[in-house]
Amino acid sequence: MTPGVQASMSSVAARLDARAIAKRIGLVVLATDHTTEADFARLMQGRDVGVYVNRIPYENPTTHESLQRTGPLLAAAAADILPDEPLDVLVYGCTAASVVLGNDQVAAAMNSAKPDTPCVTPSSAAFDAFAALGVRKISVLTPYTQDVTDTLVRYFSDHGPEVINATCLGLSDDREMARLSKDNIIEAAVAACDADSDAVFISCTALRALDCVAQIEARLGKPVITSNQAMIWRCMRHLAIADNVPSGGTLFTR
Repeated sequence: MTPGVQASMSSVAARLDARAIAKRIGLVVLATDHTTEADFARLMQGRDVGVYVNRIPYENPTTHESLQRTGPLLAAAAADILPDEPLDVLVYGCTAASVVLGNDQVAAAMNSAKPDTPCVTPSSAAFDAFAALGVRKISVLTPYTQDVTDTLVRYFSDHGPEVINATCLGLSDDREMARLSKDNIIEAAVAACDADSDAVFISCTALRALDCVAQIEARLGKPVITSNQAMIWRCMRHLAIADNVPSGGTLFTR
């Protein structure tokens, strides 16, 4: 600016839209998460949806105790997403924590910061996905240790369809779970599927399983539900977005 020139007020008054982006998702993920934000970004691209993310402290290994410790952090994490402004959907992106804490407890914590906001977790979204597809019996694949997997199976059996069988890969570090190769995920999912199951559920938001859904469904001839796929699908339905996403498998196209 030339020395001595002063700014003046514009003759055009500032006009504000109600929102910078039409629809808002508040997403809470673990500090160690590599996958969830990327999956949301890919499927929400071009849909005028803002995904606003906050990360909470988390230390591996993945145990009941480490997952429980995330519970007291959820209210503050939700409150810090666009403070004092409403969100359309709240999401806690950790499947294992949602079953260890319980979906009701997760929703209560996050709604204490953002009242009257629908709360989605991978497990609650999976239950809605099973209902939408008429799934009554499932095979389960997790990357977790056996004890964490057993907790998930009990929670699913109490709140969702019948679990015919469950298989785990025995990992306790979610950063390693994120590095499982896609070929490995496909192979393990096909091997985990029981002939009597209506669908396969692949647990864990860290897994890069969303990209594998179509290939696994082609191999098995039955629906495949993954944590991130179900979670994003449920958020889209809350936002009244009913677009087909062919790469998202049967859940998005039926």
